[in-house]
Amino acid sequence: MKKVITFLVLASSLILCVAVRAQQLAQGPFPPEQWPASVDKTKTVHFMSVNDSIAPPVDTWENTLSIRNDGDQTTAALRIGGFNGVKATGSYTNVADTGFTEWADQDVIDILMQVYGDASVLAANGTPRNFNFLIGTLPELDAPVGGQLPVEAKNQHWNWALFRIVNSLRPSDGSHRVGSIPANAQGATTAGGVNGGTIRMESVRNLIVRAVAFGPAGAFGEPEQVNIFSSSEACAQEPETNLARIDLASNQTDHLILLNDRDQTVTIATNIGPANDKRRAARPNGEFMNFAVTNNYLGFPCNEAKTVKICLEYFDDPALTGSRFGPEAYATDNKGGVNFVTEDQWQTLAGTGLWARRSWTIPNVNLSGTNVAPNTGGPRLIFEGSAPVFISQFNLGIFRTGTNSLAGIDPLQDCFSDPDFCKGIYGNFAELDLANGINDGLAPGSSGGDQEMIQAEAGPANDRRLAIRPAREDGTPGSAHQYLNFVITDEKLGPTSQPGVRLAICVTYYDDPALIGSIFRPEVYISDRGGTEGFAFVPATANVALEGTDRWRTAYFEITDVKLNGVNQGPQAAARFTLSDKIFFSRIRYGVIRPCGPNANVNPLEDCKPASGVLLTARRNTDGTVRISWPLTAAGFTLQENPDSSNPTGWIANSTTPMVVAQENVVTVTPTGTKYFRLISP
Repeated sequence: MKKVITFLVLASSLILCVAVRAQQLAQGPFPPEQWPASVDKTKTVHFMSVNDSIAPPVDTWENTLSIRNDGDQTTAALRIGGFNGVKATGSYTNVADTGFTEWADQDVIDILMQVYGDASVLAANGTPRNFNFLIGTLPELDAPVGGQLPVEAKNQHWNWALFRIVNSLRPSDGSHRVGSIPANAQGATTAGGVNGGTIRMESVRNLIVRAVAFGPAGAFGEPEQVNIFSSSEACAQEPETNLARIDLASNQTDHLILLNDRDQTVTIATNIGPANDKRRAARPNGEFMNFAVTNNYLGFPCNEAKTVKICLEYFDDPALTGSRFGPEAYATDNKGGVNFVTEDQWQTLAGTGLWARRSWTIPNVNLSGTNVAPNTGGPRLIFEGSAPVFISQFNLGIFRTGTNSLAGIDPLQDCFSDPDFCKGIYGNFAELDLANGINDGLAPGSSGGDQEMIQAEAGPANDRRLAIRPAREDGTPGSAHQYLNFVITDEKLGPTSQPGVRLAICVTYYDDPALIGSIFRPEVYISDRGGTEGFAFVPATANVALEGTDRWRTAYFEITDVKLNGVNQGPQAAARFTLSDKIFFSRIRYGVIRPCGPNANVNPLEDCKPASGVLLTARRNTDGTVRISWPLTAAGFTLQENPDSSNPTGWIANSTTPMVVAQENVVTVTPTGTKYFRLISP
């Protein structure tokens, strides 16, 4: 009996020790000034922090990480929440590790980050989202999910966040994707990953980062220990407003006032401008001019920073030709954070002697403003050399997000960042016709990497043409060399600095009988949405599928918000094409449909656009039946038939249920006599 009692006492002691140890495990939220207390100091860790601001907890940690800032993975420095960080200005945050071979034997890699808790940590609708990490090298990539962050992470504080990814194996050699470079690697792979990095975060536009660390599983504790977040500051909900304005010429204000104090005094004058357009306007007495929002009309300083758009009208004074001005300082939070618009974004006066209008779109602006208290405000204007440029109108708009009823709406959609955008001086047409030797502002892009291209003759026996196709030597869908890219030459469609354009694309392609069902479309491009530039993708519903007619055919596409920065192609390009096989293009045409100016709403490629927007095609099969098809994207259309096209009452619905084949609706009919077919729109 004594033994039994002793055993129970020992067991109780053991249970008590386990319970005490569990209670002593470090739990978040952890302060941003130091690495989390949950780290395991015995494990190997590679790390970085912006400006080396966070000292490692032990000397064995290696400072081998860096965040790339080049190509399609650019960042911008800013100060917010009391600390300096870097913001992803595109869709990627790519972390390079000079010691990446350390992870060659790790099945799992933990990624610890300090991120700022704004809207970028959640999905666009304000709910948790997956964080994907791209690992490996072309053509053997993987995009494991590292986890999600709860809605509490959007707290306007610096937060530690722990992600965990599987370091998957490459099919070609069985090695881990992170840790070595395979023999078949393509692109910039010096750090063992894509585009000069090691592990790249995907779709993290505007994410603000202060520190990153890589380690084996458990190096920083467990995600459930780290991913605990402090409460956000109590604040009134953002109002259902998005625009404040002042028009000095008409002496009208809408919750916006012109300040005249401190170092931002102004002079208001009348009869400013050309003879046919004299206005009341204001000019700075010194370097600065500032406007303030009254009565918290657009929100409160405790609301999170937003992307704002300012639009103003200024006198392009011939006496001030070459003078520059633009937005300067703005608040990033309500704790004293300030950032600056770079000088390369300022406007230079051309001296036209006319009133001009332009806009600037600036992310991460807090309504605390600069020298506007007790009011709120946006960016302050600066005038180089105290140039007395007159301003007659100023507008301040906010891009709302989340569940706000104004979410996604541009409050100043008719005001553009380029004063020349609506003057009709930029071109709206470019063409590459390989068969006829035409290079009118458009040419084949750089051939290499994952977009190697081949030019050769193609087409039916009676119509051979010089054309271009992706290399795709193995012909396997999804493999490397599946792209075609075209360069815009001589700024034929206007400068890259102009806003995103509505672009029409017409492609003449060979409908090869050997490639029936193969597909193509313009795919990735740089968009201009909600005041932010980043990667966008044409949906797969736009795919054009080959039918094998053994003819040259045309395909038409429209993209509404294309910046001409290009993807893997410069100095200018539009969307890169993806193709599932060796499909030949002989002619490519681009047309810009301008929203304003003398060519407003003119489509230079109207001749390529199907009359109803839907192309109905027919061909005879080998068994004598007729295959009738139209795009799957034409939802709700009905196929009708009529033995006499001159009889308007003879049209009836075809009774055959369409089959879906390679992005098309297909109906097969057995012809009896003469029949006409048409599509009726919903």
